Amino acid sequence: MPEYTRREMLMGAGAALAAGALHLPQPAAAQTEGGNPPFGLGTVTYNVPKDWDLPTLLRILPAAGVAAIEFRTTHAHGVEPSLGAPQRAEVKQRCMDAGIRQLSLGSVCEFHSPDPAVVRKNIDECARFVKLAHDIGALGVKVRPNGLPSDVPVEKTLEQIGKALWECGEVAGAYGVEIWVEVHGAGTQEPANMRKIMRYCGHPAVGVNWNSNPTDVKDGSVWSSFALLRPWLMSVHINTLTSGYPYRELFRLLREADYKRYTLNEVPTAVKPEDGLAYFQRYKEQWLELARG
Repeated sequence: MPEYTRREMLMGAGAALAAGALHLPQPAAAQTEGGNPPFGLGTVTYNVPKDWDLPTLLRILPAAGVAAIEFRTTHAHGVEPSLGAPQRAEVKQRCMDAGIRQLSLGSVCEFHSPDPAVVRKNIDECARFVKLAHDIGALGVKVRPNGLPSDVPVEKTLEQIGKALWECGEVAGAYGVEIWVEVHGAGTQEPANMRKIMRYCGHPAVGVNWNSNPTDVKDGSVWSSFALLRPWLMSVHINTLTSGYPYRELFRLLREADYKRYTLNEVPTAVKPEDGLAYFQRYKEQWLELARG
């Protein structure tokens, strides 16, 4: 068993859950009435709309009933830390005018490298995304672990990731932003290892981004994995809803957990803008059928 400081233990599951409960953005009203689930449907720009510019996103998504967006870095929308203050204000206003919740930023910041300089560079880059999130009115910055170095003890890497995340959480908390740690990477995506990372971190501004991985599924169910990570749950990525992943069960668990945020489409196949409205309309129909129970 890993060892934790008293401070880390006190700021672990209960504090993280409480922090999330204080900042829950409500889904659009149309998605909470008439028997619909308490959580909403959004999308990551990885990868369905990765080639859509910002005007295209803000035209198609509201028309399809998609209520929130995570801007993944390097994609055509251009929402990046390099934007100046006027451009950031414009992004915020355009999203508001379109009725889209500019929910989060999908960075690729990661903290598993055995090279301290690489880890420091990623912490500093995360801080840049935090400031951008604050300026455009986004709630979270998605980060990730991306594997376990083969020549480093596993527990050492998990602790290193957790402590780096604590630093990110300190910056995020000062700006009223959260850090969402994607359940990602060979070894690090195992829910038991992600739980250790979160306990090593122990910062109330840092939580978990569920990623709908095959490794979540144990004996055909995600219940045990969900139970491990539920105290830190801040965001959810979903994939192809007909993939065989137990989404009906996941959505039931989200309802039971009183999850009131968003489930974000992260299907890996790109879709052309001219096909985008029909694609998201079909996806939402499937999503509603599963999410209503």
